Amino acid sequence: MAEKNKKPLILVSNDDGITAKGIRHLVETMQRIGEVVVVAPNSPQSGMGHAITINDPLKIRTSDIFDDVQAFECSGTPADCVKIAKNYVLKDRVPDLVVSGINHGSNTSVSVLYSGTMSAAVEAAIESMPAIGFSLCDYDSDAEFDHILEYVERIARQTLKRGMQKGVALNVNFPAKREEPIKGVKICRQAIAKWREVFDEREDPYGRKYLWLTGEFENNDRGEDTDEWAIKNNFVSVVPVSFDMTAHHAVAFMNDEWDI
Repeated sequence: MAEKNKKPLILVSNDDGITAKGIRHLVETMQRIGEVVVVAPNSPQSGMGHAITINDPLKIRTSDIFDDVQAFECSGTPADCVKIAKNYVLKDRVPDLVVSGINHGSNTSVSVLYSGTMSAAVEAAIESMPAIGFSLCDYDSDAEFDHILEYVERIARQTLKRGMQKGVALNVNFPAKREEPIKGVKICRQAIAKWREVFDEREDPYGRKYLWLTGEFENNDRGEDTDEWAIKNNFVSVVPVSFDMTAHHAVAFMNDEWDI
């Protein structure tokens, strides 16, 4: 935690790229809380999951896109950005908080596995740094963010004040702007849902076939304690997530039932 009377150091990243509207709002909000350093991709990296770059060189250069903020744009993935920030940009300084987003689009339920936004936060959690991934359930590149910024600030301040268990990152999703104000915040579990993929076969101008991934989100989880329920009912959803993917209930079953 930051020393008394010393501004906390906040690392900001995302997956929509350093020029996205969402990260600008996040940077401006975090400037009200502490010293901000940005390391973000130089191009959109949505759906990259926790990919890292190992077969190509990584390029990083300073950016003056934000006023009075030290910023860098990186050729790599969101996870790359956090690794570079910790081990190269910040060197001996450890962030008091790592925030990622604000993503243009939902990262509820199973989408957390594909999310570059959340992978930046999870990478920070791997390094025992408190981390939050923020996402707005609106895919418009010019989406409205004003209705969620007070919640972004409140959740960030609570994380700095109360701390976070090691290995845990917060997956925070906000409903798109509606006529009525947001009802509040719900601490949730991840809904058990999935995407039903459809590959749309198309043809380029030369007659060559190609596939375009489309699909629909299927949620058969009727629980009222899930992130999907919260968003549908105009609440902010907060789901604590971990990089430990062990199915602990299966360990006991296999030890009892398997004969190996």
